[in-house]
Amino acid sequence: MIYEFRRVTVIKTRKPQKKDLNTDLQWFSESLGLFSQRDKERSCFRIFVELVKSARRRQLLSSDELALKTNLTRGTVIHHINHLVESGLVAQHEGKYMLRVENLETLVTELQRDLHRVFEDLQSMAKELDTELGLLKRDNTKSKVMSD
Repeated sequence: MIYEFRRVTVIKTRKPQKKDLNTDLQWFSESLGLFSQRDKERSCFRIFVELVKSARRRQLLSSDELALKTNLTRGTVIHHINHLVESGLVAQHEGKYMLRVENLETLVTELQRDLHRVFEDLQSMAKELDTELGLLKRDNTKSKVMSD
């Protein structure tokens, strides 16, 4: 199975007041950055929904099958699938695609872990850079000024 993520988008949006499966799924998808201004037909969302349905059936889908189910061109499907794979939401196995994990809750947990690892690396590098640059950690009671 091929899995790699490079870019995760998380957008804070207002959670829907009224409980409705489609609205909740749209909110979930929008919060994960699956909508863009250019995607007027919500193609990425439609592909994501098909992958969610296939996860329920424990089935992998090819780009041709996704194109058929969503009434999109294969090129459009490939474009959005690449975005979903890059975001860490979808995995590829033998030319077919599936959600990275078996359900949405686990997907969010895995994304949290991915982001945590990224932030640990950033924190470690920031500490090294601070030391090399002579940047001091600010104390809440005193303000220290950097000098060159």
